[in-house]
Amino acid sequence: MRKIFNVLILILFLIAFIKVYNVQAKKSFFCKGLHYTGKGMQTGYERGLMKITKIPYYKLTCKKCHVKNCDVCHAKKEGKIWKYSVFEAKKNKTCVKCHRRAKVAALLAKKQGIKDVHFSKGIMCGDCHRGSDVHGKGISYKSMLEPGAVEASCSQCHTEVQLERVSAHKVHKGKLDCLACHVANSIACLNCHFNYRAHKKGNFFPYLNFLLLVNHNGKVTAGTAMTIVYNGKKFIVYAPYFTHVITKGRSCKDCHGNEAVKLITQGKKVPMFTYKKGKAKTWKGVVPVVKGKLEWIYLDKKSVKGPWIPLNTTPTSVQWWYCKPLTKEQLKKLSMRHDNIN
Repeated sequence: MRKIFNVLILILFLIAFIKVYNVQAKKSFFCKGLHYTGKGMQTGYERGLMKITKIPYYKLTCKKCHVKNCDVCHAKKEGKIWKYSVFEAKKNKTCVKCHRRAKVAALLAKKQGIKDVHFSKGIMCGDCHRGSDVHGKGISYKSMLEPGAVEASCSQCHTEVQLERVSAHKVHKGKLDCLACHVANSIACLNCHFNYRAHKKGNFFPYLNFLLLVNHNGKVTAGTAMTIVYNGKKFIVYAPYFTHVITKGRSCKDCHGNEAVKLITQGKKVPMFTYKKGKAKTWKGVVPVVKGKLEWIYLDKKSVKGPWIPLNTTPTSVQWWYCKPLTKEQLKKLSMRHDNIN
């Protein structure tokens, strides 16, 4: 009898252990996802801007945006009752509550009459970014730009057979990412005044006027830049970026031998961001990122609502976030004019 009792106790213990283990396993699975950890922003900040600000990440409000429970995305109110909804989590409006840069890009694109081919067809964020992109897959990533962190790709819908029919795809021999040709322009937030980060309106310039070309994971892809001012110090970060404004592919002349390429090959700089007589202006079009060849004006102000004052020629701290500038050989190829092969 005693043996039977001991066996029952052992069985109950094993059942309890398995349940606890499963709960912990599930918890660790979701808690490693970037939406939960917020490691992408934290790592980028700590390796770049924090060297200037000296403010620890935990003291910033950035981390408040990151998802700590399922309700943030899945909760849907029906009458007075909150219910769990998978469809609610897939809606674009759910995503842009936190992904505000994507929202600003969509608004600027609408003003310019640019239609994203996917959104205009009713495709939602969740149609491409499926479970593992949203919830993670039990692997700790430091950024969504790490290989494997995001699985959404053009090839999910556009097969290799379809892609090979386009001559431009063959010419570039797999060295050009889809985004370099099909993203209309990159969203760029310029001259963010970090001293007044609690007052965003009027303290930075959002633009959708140009697209930068950078090297990332062995291919030339779409990139962006973010310029920041803090206590009179200048900072810029270059990074690959997928602005969700997808259109028909560019023509050859949009990149090869364009005005920006001409300036760079002549030893001049491309005036990416200028400020004259109280008016800010950006370059328009495709620009290859070549070290030291892109010129950005930095502006300071003495108060939240004060006027912008151009900063002097103090050194600029530069961060290359998961990207590298184009090489001399790549620039040489861009300087060659090509007939339109589309």
